[in-house]
Amino acid sequence: MFTPIFAVIRELPTGKGFADICFIPRKMYADKPAVVVELKWDKSARGALEQIKDREYVEALKEYKGNLLLAGINYDRKTKTHTCVIEKFQKV
Repeated sequence: MFTPIFAVIRELPTGKGFADICFIPRKMYADKPAVVVELKWDKSARGALEQIKDREYVEALKEYKGNLLLAGINYDRKTKTHTCVIEKFQKV
């Protein structure tokens, strides 16, 4: 039987908006990082990453004790390409 590594939460409510997708590792995979993903269309992956930070999306995961990754992904309709920026988030 297959057990998913992550619980997937779409449109996670945060204090200042909604994170598009969050992947939170299940307890038996606590060594894996959680991932907060922001998706953009015809903008920039870096801008998506900055939105995660500016709107403090990680605050919705403040009870989560493991490592966090932030991912900004953009799709460009003209070139039909995706760009992605990923950063480790350092908890204070």
